[in-house]
Amino acid sequence: MSPLRTDWKNIDTVLLDMDGTLLDLHFDNFFWLHHLPKRYSEQHGIDATAARLDLKQRMASRQGTLDWYCTDFWSAQFNIDIVDLKREVLHLVNERPQVQGFLTALGAMGKQRILITNAHRNSVDIKFSVTGIEPLLDLVISSHDYGYPKEDQLFWQQLQANMPFKPDRTLFIDDSEPVLRSAEKYGIAHLLCIDKPDSQQQARLPSDFPSIADFEQILNLDISA
Repeated sequence: MSPLRTDWKNIDTVLLDMDGTLLDLHFDNFFWLHHLPKRYSEQHGIDATAARLDLKQRMASRQGTLDWYCTDFWSAQFNIDIVDLKREVLHLVNERPQVQGFLTALGAMGKQRILITNAHRNSVDIKFSVTGIEPLLDLVISSHDYGYPKEDQLFWQQLQANMPFKPDRTLFIDDSEPVLRSAEKYGIAHLLCIDKPDSQQQARLPSDFPSIADFEQILNLDISA
């Protein structure tokens, strides 16, 4: 994996996604595609395959909206406690390689490290409880704080109003191309995509954005710790 030139002299703020960027997306994929359908089928006494199809269809109808990311919304829709179910497989939550070293290096360079995630605050909290990333972040923002997902321009407007930053001097790293396109539309100058957010899946097809497999590619520092 070759280094990717990053203009650190012209970057003050680093905005970072959580799931698929700092944390392995395997937990979320396993939970929503396997664990939840299994528990849902058991609780409601229906076939597991039928449960999976039902959940998939109902969730697809909300994709791209804040509801799609809201544990409270799905708990009510499915009549099942999503957060409690997540705790059953919390052992699957893992940081992506080199994350703590990367965040430490950013801090040493004086960069502002801001987590911006579409995940609900209760999902953020349970993941922070089993990872070491929280102390290495300067600020944590959930899109639920603003009422709009990162796909919506209103999210970025709220972020700008609540945490003034210079879009032309900001780097944003995310694994979602729709989210990156939204950031690009808002004027974020430096954008990077994660090409393998789920460690248990193959790297994705080339992105419309520059992409990285690991954080060493964008820092001329030893961040292997």
